[in-house]
Amino acid sequence: MTLSQQHIDAHTPMGATLVTGGATFRVWAPGALAVHLRLAAGPAWTPDDANALMRDASGYWAGFVPGVRDGDAYRFHVVGAGSTGPKRDPYARELGPGFPDCDCIVRDPRRYPWHDAAFRPPALDDLIVYQFHVGTFYAVDGGGRDRRRPGGAKFLDVLDRVEHLAALGVTAIQPLPVDEFATAHSLGYNGTDYFSPDEEYAVPAADLDRYVATANRLLGQRGQPPLRREDLLSQADQLRAMVDVCHVWGLAVVFDVVYNHAGGDFGDQSLYFFDRAVNRSNNDSLYFTGQGWAGGLVFAYWKREVRQFLIDNARFYVDEYHVDGFRYDEVTVIDRFGGWSFCQDLTSTLRFLEPGLPQIAEYWQPDQSWVVRPVGEGGAGFDSVWADGLRDAVRAALAAAARGRDAVVDLDAVAGALRARPGFAAAWQSVTHLENHDIVYAGHADRQPRIAALGDPGNARSWYARSRARVATGLLLTAPGVPMLFMGQEILEDKPWSDTPSAATLIWWDGLAGDRAMRDHLRFTQDAVRLRRAQPALRGEPINVFHVHDANRVLAFHRWLEGAGRDVVVVASLNESTLFGYGLGFPGGGRWLEVFNSDVYDNFVNPQVAGNGGAVVADGPPLHGLPASAAIVIPANGVLVFARDPGD
Repeated sequence: MTLSQQHIDAHTPMGATLVTGGATFRVWAPGALAVHLRLAAGPAWTPDDANALMRDASGYWAGFVPGVRDGDAYRFHVVGAGSTGPKRDPYARELGPGFPDCDCIVRDPRRYPWHDAAFRPPALDDLIVYQFHVGTFYAVDGGGRDRRRPGGAKFLDVLDRVEHLAALGVTAIQPLPVDEFATAHSLGYNGTDYFSPDEEYAVPAADLDRYVATANRLLGQRGQPPLRREDLLSQADQLRAMVDVCHVWGLAVVFDVVYNHAGGDFGDQSLYFFDRAVNRSNNDSLYFTGQGWAGGLVFAYWKREVRQFLIDNARFYVDEYHVDGFRYDEVTVIDRFGGWSFCQDLTSTLRFLEPGLPQIAEYWQPDQSWVVRPVGEGGAGFDSVWADGLRDAVRAALAAAARGRDAVVDLDAVAGALRARPGFAAAWQSVTHLENHDIVYAGHADRQPRIAALGDPGNARSWYARSRARVATGLLLTAPGVPMLFMGQEILEDKPWSDTPSAATLIWWDGLAGDRAMRDHLRFTQDAVRLRRAQPALRGEPINVFHVHDANRVLAFHRWLEGAGRDVVVVASLNESTLFGYGLGFPGGGRWLEVFNSDVYDNFVNPQVAGNGGAVVADGPPLHGLPASAAIVIPANGVLVFARDPGD
């Protein structure tokens, strides 16, 4: 191996980059005394001048090696004031087997044959997000047997659920973080190698044939050319294939990234104390502060190079994985530890590169509006923020209703959450949900029940559980904001989930074959999603919650498009009895079509459905502040949606 400075300057990319005739290697280690490159190192490898990288004035070490090819292994050998030894490249595109004592792999990101040139991600107000965990989402072997235990599911196992997700109607999937983490199982929030897909999610070469066949069946159904087995040999390309096939099937992919902290189990070869400085405290480490969060360490946002590392990571996912957006974990922590200007740099950079790319923050402060305000106004510049107002209000209403027909149900709180938009310029700046990876996680002390179990704690398959779950999901999908579903929610899953696969926490996909309640709820959710996509007012801005009656347990609201009408009226009831002849205001007289009735989906098609025969005529006097009214039938624990008859 002969290192040279050919091809090297201040614009040389970080990490290992294949160029004509070989590869460049570049790493930041300002406190190191020397940095050597180990290529395919064996027992006899020793650091010497032939494998020494050159240092520039800013603390970057670099060199060019001729003859390097895709798949070659390497590590950096760092000599520091505090220690000496190998280090994994913080920018490594892939890691070899044996983590954490493993090589980095040189990868050519141009090898994968993308099929998604025609894909266009949805606009922000068209987003309907589906959150899931790759390792526990779905996996069967060639014989149809569940293979999520003990090794966990893989990136390519997600392909088996692509048709399900497309039929569900969601417009974007959001896997939990996918970068390399140190533990056998993880939610993904303890990553250590930010540019490397987790090795646990990769399919071994010996098992690839079934996955190649699945990928090519899905590609073929959309008129796309097949993949070859060799296109999927690397774990990086397997992740690309997951994104690619989702795009071909019309699904955007939003990555969950963790820029508030890293690790929790740093090893000697990680980016922790990368330049091997003397370890007097964590503040002496290159990338981190001495402040901890969630078992890891908070990044040192005041360092330009650390900020650039994280921004480079986001750009990398967009450029090399065609990612359509980001959900940023705990921006609250970034802000708390001095990273507000980093957030501004991050969002501004991505907005310059990809103006329409959704950037969603998790930011738990009383005033969430600052995180979505433009950078020029002092905001952080994110597009949307996770919101818990509707979630908490709907959950509280379901819990109260589950205490019986005489319990007080606070629908005023639900109404307040539907109306609330403090400081937000648009409805889509709020991401709403009823379940997420945190609140229904089996390992959290403050875990909350899944919606089906909340609806009836004694029997998650009873009529009470089924009907109340429909009301909750119906409200989510007709409310302002970007709705998000958590894996299994669409099939009435009632168990908590865990990143450690076990029968007690896995999604019960097999139940779709034998559990009618699950099939019915899936059909209900599919149709509710279709309704949202078919009725533009449900994705628009205005809302008028015009009727709230806690004693009757009835709530109604009006949605429309400014200048275009397309009015809809949504009625939700947590009353255990059907209400006949219920007087309700309408935004205008004439015929209103009953375009959705949740009662249809109980033992689908419900032979005893309570409803309005497909339409009502609003020919009554003004009521509830609206100019017309009608006497309607509201099914017990039901959701109705009326749309103005376009013929009127």
